[in-house]
Amino acid sequence: MSFISFSFLAFFAVLFCLYYVIPRRFQWMLLLLGSYVFYLFGGVQYIGYILVTTLSTYLLARRLGTLHASQDAYLAAHKKELDREAKKAYKAGVKRRMWKWLLLGLFLNFGILAVIKYLDFGIQNLNAILGLFGAGQLGLFRFALPLGISFYTFQSMGYLIDVYRGKTQAEKNLGKFALFVSFFPQILQGPISRFDQLAPTLFAEHAFDSRNVSFGLQRMLWGFFKKVVIADRVAVAVQAIVTTRTDAGDPAYTGLFVLLGLVLYAIQIYGDFTGGIDITIGMAQMLGVKLPENFERPYFSKSIAEYWRRWHMTLGEWFKDYLFYPLSICRPMMKLANFSRRKFGDKIGKRVTVYISTLAVWFTTGLWHGAAWNFVVWGLLNGVIILISYELEPLYRRFHAKFHVEKHFAYRLFQVGRTFLLMGALRMLDVYHDVGLTFRMLGSIFTAPNFAALGDAALLEGLGLTAGDVAVVALGVVVMLAVSLAGRRGSVRVRLAARPFVLRYCLFFLLTLVILVFGAYGIGYNASDFIYSVF
Repeated sequence: MSFISFSFLAFFAVLFCLYYVIPRRFQWMLLLLGSYVFYLFGGVQYIGYILVTTLSTYLLARRLGTLHASQDAYLAAHKKELDREAKKAYKAGVKRRMWKWLLLGLFLNFGILAVIKYLDFGIQNLNAILGLFGAGQLGLFRFALPLGISFYTFQSMGYLIDVYRGKTQAEKNLGKFALFVSFFPQILQGPISRFDQLAPTLFAEHAFDSRNVSFGLQRMLWGFFKKVVIADRVAVAVQAIVTTRTDAGDPAYTGLFVLLGLVLYAIQIYGDFTGGIDITIGMAQMLGVKLPENFERPYFSKSIAEYWRRWHMTLGEWFKDYLFYPLSICRPMMKLANFSRRKFGDKIGKRVTVYISTLAVWFTTGLWHGAAWNFVVWGLLNGVIILISYELEPLYRRFHAKFHVEKHFAYRLFQVGRTFLLMGALRMLDVYHDVGLTFRMLGSIFTAPNFAALGDAALLEGLGLTAGDVAVVALGVVVMLAVSLAGRRGSVRVRLAARPFVLRYCLFFLLTLVILVFGAYGIGYNASDFIYSVF
């Protein structure tokens, strides 16, 4: 049940009305029921996966919480009897027991994710190796991917690690924890929430708040606009550029058409993903629930590293807190760092852990997006570019100190444009789904730009966009850019709230009308699925 479908909108409308009618102490229970009803629409056969994750994480977190409590009680009771070394030894023993329970939870839940999402990928690569030696081929399992498994697994395991670290208290109410795992607005494409941030508003009792409802509805409308008016309309042309073939089987759109596809896909994925997050956060706000922001105007970034601090921020923070830092300071990594310092000096030694941890994070990020080599290469290229930029930082500083170009708008615009095009080029690995083909197509921009093809009426018509579509997309992009620029000075919705009632609601009515009239709807008047819902 897609967020853009009329069936979902009807589902949410009914749930919203019931939410503010029933006694407030039952609100979280209604959200839990609604979340499981929503999940069941994604496939009854998948309910077992989320139940296993929920129950295992709940029980293991309770066990970790009990060990924390017993340790605190023991140390408090024997405060005068134990010296420093005895306390240290006792804590180490408890930590070892906790570590075993944590590993059980991580192996079980990430193991489920690995089998469902990556087993066939591993078998395909093994078959390729076996084929080199003429050996037989192994069969594929072809598991269907359960709804939101990557998102709820990461969110649950983040919670389990936080309980292990003592940063979060284990939730005692199984129903409330089940709601944390399955909360329907965020299960499709995030954001990935932390328990201590989400729980206070998710489990609280909420009175009807017209400001929250109004602000949430406004944000949902803005998300619908970005998704169905812009992203889904642009998707037609992107699909045509990528999939259309000549009679000989070669790509029909090469050269500058690839550059056009690069720009259009950047617009599509931004409108699709940020639009979906706007709908998610807006829905939650209408229910009084606060979700974390996932984007901060990423296309204004002046470097790849900055871009990833602004795009899908909750995923980046998850990898930083739960993979990068633990990997950087683990015992084997420290031994490697010390060895490198002795053999190669401090300059190289201090970089070893950073390099390995960074590449490990980006390899995992690529795999998280999909079980295919194009995603792995995409992730590793991001990591390599970030590391190269890190190494070139002293050169950048000297250049800026000498020429002071960073103060000029034109140079900052160049940095933004460079980052946009570089990220767009990397994203083409996602579009073509083939590493070799992607680089050949990107190379054709320079080796065979084919300016004349841009005047070929047949090719232009094959993109599936009318003059009206182009005008709608162009105007929509201008509106998105204007709103993003306005957002740099504070919340647009807060500033609109200070405007006269008539002007404000005429604007919302106009936006609704634009969505209804110019939305690119699919079969059955339901818009296409979100790109990130398959990750």
